[in-house]
Amino acid sequence: MQAPDTPAAAKLLVDCLAEQGCDRVFTVPGESFLQVLDGLGRQDAIDVVTCRQEGGVSFMACADGAMTGRPGVAFVTRGPGATNASIGVHVAQQDSQPMILFVGDVDSEMRDREGFQEVDFAAFFGPIAKWAARIDSADRIPEYVARAYATAISGRPGPVVLALPEDMLGRETAATPRARVERPAQAPCPDAMQAMMALIGDAAAPLAIIGGGGWNARARAHFQVFAERLGLPVATAFRRQDAISPSSKVYAGNLGYGPNPRLVERVKQADLILAIGARLGEATTDGYTVPPPTAPDRRLVHVHPDADELNRVYPADLAICASMDEFAESAALWDDGAVVDFDAGAEAHREWEEWATAHPNGHRLDMGQAVQFMRDTLPADTIICNGAGNFAGWWHRYWRYEGFPTQLAPTCGAMGYGVPAAVAAALRHPDRTVVAVAGDGDFLMNGQELATAAQHGAQMIVIVVDNSAYGTIRMHQEREFPGEDRISATRLANPDFAALAEAYGAWSARAATTDEFKDALVAAQGRSGLRLIHCTIDIEQLAASGASVSGLRGA
Repeated sequence: MQAPDTPAAAKLLVDCLAEQGCDRVFTVPGESFLQVLDGLGRQDAIDVVTCRQEGGVSFMACADGAMTGRPGVAFVTRGPGATNASIGVHVAQQDSQPMILFVGDVDSEMRDREGFQEVDFAAFFGPIAKWAARIDSADRIPEYVARAYATAISGRPGPVVLALPEDMLGRETAATPRARVERPAQAPCPDAMQAMMALIGDAAAPLAIIGGGGWNARARAHFQVFAERLGLPVATAFRRQDAISPSSKVYAGNLGYGPNPRLVERVKQADLILAIGARLGEATTDGYTVPPPTAPDRRLVHVHPDADELNRVYPADLAICASMDEFAESAALWDDGAVVDFDAGAEAHREWEEWATAHPNGHRLDMGQAVQFMRDTLPADTIICNGAGNFAGWWHRYWRYEGFPTQLAPTCGAMGYGVPAAVAAALRHPDRTVVAVAGDGDFLMNGQELATAAQHGAQMIVIVVDNSAYGTIRMHQEREFPGEDRISATRLANPDFAALAEAYGAWSARAATTDEFKDALVAAQGRSGLRLIHCTIDIEQLAASGASVSGLRGA
């Protein structure tokens, strides 16, 4: 029997994605969108990455969107597939990353009967997505896809979810794709720029907090020129450390969990804060306390691409709605004849360099020394990918995020992000070194995506930091309920991660000392393909801040 052609509606959907510049989709296949899978399999413009769990699918898509500035695209099936993928939608929303999740849905005739795996996707995803809708008409596929792209990349970038009824994908249609959608140009108002420069001129201790939705390489380069010309100290928002070159003479370090106490004090003492792209969320501001939302002796200039974020939590003395790159270029080119030269930028940079230099701590595998060796060994533009856990703090403190993008890490604190993000990065940038760093608990959230890496030839290194515990929760546990007899639910019995990696076809090594880690990293760098280093550390070495179990118990 001759196989039927791809239905017109499904082919149109694929053509619409190609017209928007989509060159890769991530998926776990499902019977609810077989027509789309057939269409994808009969063209060469879009690469199809087959994953092992929908959480990995959505993490890869939002990481891809973070790297390209265009929506990362994911396809999953209804019910369990969509709910598994919701974690990536939540990350994309809180991290302001453009993403589109397509969900194969029940047949239209089955709707509202609680059919097999049926979910009301608009209701389910509505609170965690910029837009969630259902395409009921094949003729309107071009409209919905173009709107999805426009919504995902405009203002504050974020995720869109579109449900695809199974019967709709099989219909005939004569519709054609709409033209490629671009992000609207948002230049800052010249009067607002003049007002900002006046505020800077009147300030005694200004400081910038940068990075966030819409930040890109152009914004990075131009804002660095602007800040260095003024001598303005620049801190990066939580997990936005590649927003400026770490070698910049005004880089002051990162805010978030475990920041330099001197930087925290500098933020507290600032009489003018320029929040450029940052939402000033909970992690960046230590629970909305550094800085507090209001202060009588401090002024705030808030620049963000989405007007809805301005004056939402922090009242701004000057609010500017503009694209990050347009604003940064205007700032870099601004010349009103006034000369402003602060020495605080250089001072803050010296404080950061001191904080970001690791000193031996006496542990057999000293993670600070390990990261510092990585810094000296791997290329400067290495992409570091991590999920959530205390282990990430060593890289946040001691790694230098040179180049853009070089940091893929969820600001919403989702575990399991690192390995899928590294797969996406390795496929997007095959010419660069990509490293996934993961704790033992974090790794086993999505370690199955090593199979995806192996299948698709992803060149990447994975470093698993194994302390046989959910270390972050153990740290909080020791603070609140110290004592050996109060440990509850945080101990882990782990597999041999090196042997597990070999089962996936990877090269692997074990490291229980700093020297063994150094040898393993050099060996890994000299190889290609999938490589994993299993690092075993003692739970006593809790965090990059120097926190330890014994110290917390004695506090």
